[in-house]
Amino acid sequence: MFYDDVNYINRGWINRNTILINGESRYFSMPLVKASQNKLINETEIDAQARGCKKIIKTIEMTYKKAPYFMETFDIVHGVLGKQYGSIAEMAMESVKQCARYLEMNTELYKSSEHFPETKGLEKAKRLQAICKRLDADVYINAIGGQELYSKEDFARQAIELYFIKSLPIEYKQFSNEFVPWLSIIDVLMFNSIEQVKNMLIRCELV
Repeated sequence: MFYDDVNYINRGWINRNTILINGESRYFSMPLVKASQNKLINETEIDAQARGCKKIIKTIEMTYKKAPYFMETFDIVHGVLGKQYGSIAEMAMESVKQCARYLEMNTELYKSSEHFPETKGLEKAKRLQAICKRLDADVYINAIGGQELYSKEDFARQAIELYFIKSLPIEYKQFSNEFVPWLSIIDVLMFNSIEQVKNMLIRCELV
């Protein structure tokens, strides 16, 4: 589910991530036009006039060009960052779609603004529950940070089981550096085969 018609979050992960530069975790950010928490994600434009996209592509190329899966991954990076988009939401969705295609994942994808516009305006938990009902889903899995927002008991009253996904520690070889965890999927794909990444994706638990 791409939740594109909710408010943009300043200093969140919507337009930025981290990669490995000189053995350290460093942020990269997509330049935006007047980003504000008063705008929806799908209303937040990428600054096409800035040189941010080209600079990020070049940085990734220089950083990872000797990685074992550079060519395959750089094709994805260029395929995502090299396009024109109307909003940061479109770029974020394209990044997920291209990674999923590369990893041979056939998950059905939805966009909240397009497939469930009638739920907009509902309170956070109520909207998720309404979307679950529309999809005939009796299980909803949220990121671990949602534990502060959503109640298992509240979802249970709607006959929906609520779980939070918690990633388990993962480590892989990054050049000859000491391992730096929790970087972008770009880093994971640069150093690991499709099968290795698939095995990493199931290294999690539901709480």
